[in-house]
Amino acid sequence: MTEGMLQMSTRESSRLKTIGQVEAGQVSLRQAAVKMGMSYRQAKRLWKRYREGGDSAVVHRARGVTPNNQIPLEVKRQILGRYQEVYRGFGPTLACEKLVEEDGLRAVSRETLRLWLLQEKLWERHRRRGAYRRRRPPRAHFGELVQLDGSFHRWFGEEHNECCLMNMVDDATGVTLAIMSEQETTEAAMSILWAWIERYGIPEALYCDQKNLYLPDKGQEPSVQEQLEGRLPKGAFGAACEKLGIQIISAHSPQAKGRVERKHGVFQDRFVKELHLRGAKRIEEANLILQGGFTEKLNRKFSHPALEQEDFHVALRPGQQLRDILCFEESRSVTQDWVVRHENHFYQLLRGRQALPRAKSKVTVRRRLDGSIRILHRGKELLYEEFDPVNKGRRAAV
Repeated sequence: MTEGMLQMSTRESSRLKTIGQVEAGQVSLRQAAVKMGMSYRQAKRLWKRYREGGDSAVVHRARGVTPNNQIPLEVKRQILGRYQEVYRGFGPTLACEKLVEEDGLRAVSRETLRLWLLQEKLWERHRRRGAYRRRRPPRAHFGELVQLDGSFHRWFGEEHNECCLMNMVDDATGVTLAIMSEQETTEAAMSILWAWIERYGIPEALYCDQKNLYLPDKGQEPSVQEQLEGRLPKGAFGAACEKLGIQIISAHSPQAKGRVERKHGVFQDRFVKELHLRGAKRIEEANLILQGGFTEKLNRKFSHPALEQEDFHVALRPGQQLRDILCFEESRSVTQDWVVRHENHFYQLLRGRQALPRAKSKVTVRRRLDGSIRILHRGKELLYEEFDPVNKGRRAAV
């Protein structure tokens, strides 16, 4: 407000005109109160101030006064300087968290920082998406349904190749668990499921894509053994889930598994920036960050209690070992000289406590995720020795 001049808003100008009508006797004070949209008592106070101070009575008395809670200019400069130096491109919400938690600067509201960034042209306003319309309500219990999917992205920057973040999200709570892998493979899916079971237990059902990784090809012919047992063909992941008692439910569109898809967006924003801040450029480094508290921090911020308290996860049964469930199993025939061939490797069966199977009988070759091989006959492990039939070289017996 400059000397000799009053700056008024449209509403204040309208109120001054109404007060002038009261002074001229054109309307009563009670009528003026209704016209100005205030109570009669407020109108009486305004009329008193007008008679004592003139036109300035209608101007808000806080105008031109420095607020008691105004953030010092030096603090603003410090925050904006740190943002430009380290957090350029971060949204206001994440930047606020980092500035306080990582740098120990004074906490300011997300909206305050957003306005500062807009004023300094350090951040552009993003168009808000349309309202999300939820068609399927979430499950009521933790572990009742867990969504599983892989997210391909250039996690380490545009100069690096895409790799895959395997992500599991509980449908009832939003609790997430993730690991980084080169591709969305059966080994990666088994590894993330293994980690989930070790932390929370065996979920009741998994919601997955209609990929051959999770579900067998519809055109795949069942094996002789599957035909004899009246079973449909299953991939290695499906067979492992069947042993664990996990139902696999297929999603017919990305929107159907919207919870895990939205969680991909959170990771592609926050995790990419975290990797950049830590200088991580390799999958091993990314997994150390995920396991070192990043995922737990996301869960504390974004997860919520389930509608029902009962946990639907179950523990492994006595004697069950994940290394012997989350693995690859194939049936192979034994030759006349007790040799088993698997993936172009040759294994000589050795005599032990367990009787050797007859020639041409079937054994199960189990390849664990760590690469170790086990050969079983009627549920019992057999001793074997790997050898090279060309060079006649042998390796240690297992």
